[in-house]
Amino acid sequence: MKFIVITFPGSNCDKDCVYVLKNILKQDVIEVFHNEEKLPSKTDCVILPGGFSYGDYLRSGAISRFSKIISPVVEFANKGGLVIGICNGFQILCEIGLLPGVLTKNKSLSFICDEVYLKVVNNQTPFTKLYKEGEIIKLPIAHGDGRYIPKDINNSQIVFQYCDKKGNITEETNPNGSINNIAGIHASNILGMMPHPERFCESILGSEDGKRLFESIIVNSPFITM
Repeated sequence: MKFIVITFPGSNCDKDCVYVLKNILKQDVIEVFHNEEKLPSKTDCVILPGGFSYGDYLRSGAISRFSKIISPVVEFANKGGLVIGICNGFQILCEIGLLPGVLTKNKSLSFICDEVYLKVVNNQTPFTKLYKEGEIIKLPIAHGDGRYIPKDINNSQIVFQYCDKKGNITEETNPNGSINNIAGIHASNILGMMPHPERFCESILGSEDGKRLFESIIVNSPFITM
């Protein structure tokens, strides 16, 4: 399977994604800079990684949406290609209209770097099929603009919610103030999430809970090559 990882100026999790896909999961990976005008042929999945894309001082992802690579990514997604936006990538997906809603400042107005528990509320997506519905997993977060405010979404679009280790979804378990404790949403072939699955793919790092997200794509998804 061929994965494409897009690098924007300020991306800092692109190498993490490349490492996991290439060294742990043994997949083909191509790194594409944001000013490229097309995606490589026979692309199966595009990843917009975390970091701080240029222009974030205006609004996260607001300037990145004008990068040359965005039009091919939108075209790829509209044709059914799989797209994942992680952290800053989620922000960009909302800015370019591939996912609904907006990411705003954390309720604390502070940057948060922590590990959080998530409930898998929808395992019927190409990205979550190897998780169990209702399963509790743990992933890292690292963001200052992670408060997700949805717009015109239904419950089936919610993929992950912040919770405690027993699965309780409360205000106290919501690190950034996201509406309904939403940590990740999907729209068919597109996934956006604030936590970082690529950072928890090896036991030496404390957890392999993120690994199954990428494995779900590889094992179960109907691949659409463009």
